[in-house]
Amino acid sequence: MSSSLPTGPFVGRPVITALAIIALMLAAANLRGGLVVVGPLVTEIRHSLQISASAFSLLTTLPLLCFAVMSICVPWLTRRWAPQWITIVGLMVISLGVGFRLLDNFALVLVGTLLLGCAIAVLNVLIPGLVKAFFPRQVGLMTGLYSVTLSLGAGLGVYLAIPLLEQFDSWRYPVAMWAILPVICLLFWLPMLKVKGVGRPANPTRISLWRDKIAWAITFYMGLQSFYFYSMATWLPKILLENGLDAHQAGTATALINLVSIPFNLFVPILAAKMANQRLLVVGTFVVSFVGIAGVCWQPMAVPMLWASFIGMGCGGALSLALSFFVLRAENTAQATALSAMAQSIGYLLAALGPVSLGLLRDISGHWQWALILLLVLQLAQLASGWLAAKPIKVRPDQEIL
Repeated sequence: MSSSLPTGPFVGRPVITALAIIALMLAAANLRGGLVVVGPLVTEIRHSLQISASAFSLLTTLPLLCFAVMSICVPWLTRRWAPQWITIVGLMVISLGVGFRLLDNFALVLVGTLLLGCAIAVLNVLIPGLVKAFFPRQVGLMTGLYSVTLSLGAGLGVYLAIPLLEQFDSWRYPVAMWAILPVICLLFWLPMLKVKGVGRPANPTRISLWRDKIAWAITFYMGLQSFYFYSMATWLPKILLENGLDAHQAGTATALINLVSIPFNLFVPILAAKMANQRLLVVGTFVVSFVGIAGVCWQPMAVPMLWASFIGMGCGGALSLALSFFVLRAENTAQATALSAMAQSIGYLLAALGPVSLGLLRDISGHWQWALILLLVLQLAQLASGWLAAKPIKVRPDQEIL
């Protein structure tokens, strides 16, 4: 059978194949929009809830901590319930969490933020394993589509926030959209409950990867690329503004990070799946990231849009490679889920440290050079971990039958 044809649970079933693709993509679209939509609405939300800037920052930092804590719990969940059921419940909790963020009580808004962060963390870990289970011979293409949809969901959340605010004269309308989308997504996930061979295993095993060096390499690669992305997404506008760009130019440059990353989100996993090892992609991603950071550090006013484009290439390529490693280095769905859980748990702890570390270095030094030099050093560490992660061998977990 040609590798381009569906394999796994969908052989000869084009309708359910199409539903599965739509279900996975819609789930991915829900994993960022409900979080990032509050960014452009900061003034309106702070005024409405009467909160400080530091209190508002909890709406973006708490989810990252939820990602770190909840990610490690997902393999335990999959040993007890079918991943399709976990996904459905996760989507319902996303809708509930966003609904709480629409309320006037800030304490309840924080409760909603915690619910949202925990549900997204679970789906972040679960979906790479489902990609491997649903489409075992198309993991590159499906990982690419998943990664693109993830970025598009985030972009849509930011892009529509202000137009919907202006149309309805309330910040709650653009936020409410992300409570409705998960409910629509359920219509495509309910048929997935009938898919056989993807449910809870008959003899569930507890898989530990903490002694596997490839798993640790992938974990550090995931963590360092997250540190890089969240640091740049947070501070690049401020860096460019302090170096003389106006607000419009700085905003355009920052938007390029997401825009330029989209083709890399799609094509890097496809190429990765076709390669014996992915070291060429690791090196290429390192080069564009390093050049982009170095340009912002020493010549920020020369070609800022080019530097931002390089950063976007590096962010898109590194994220897609990390997601690809979850499925390419695992033998089965359970291993892919365990690897994803380990990498994302530690990875998002590192991600949460990124913006804080760079901001602290800026405050201590009075300029951005040391913060950017830190990113350059960490790019070397990311290259080293990626070089090992790209080695064409599978993880070797410790397993215990429960």
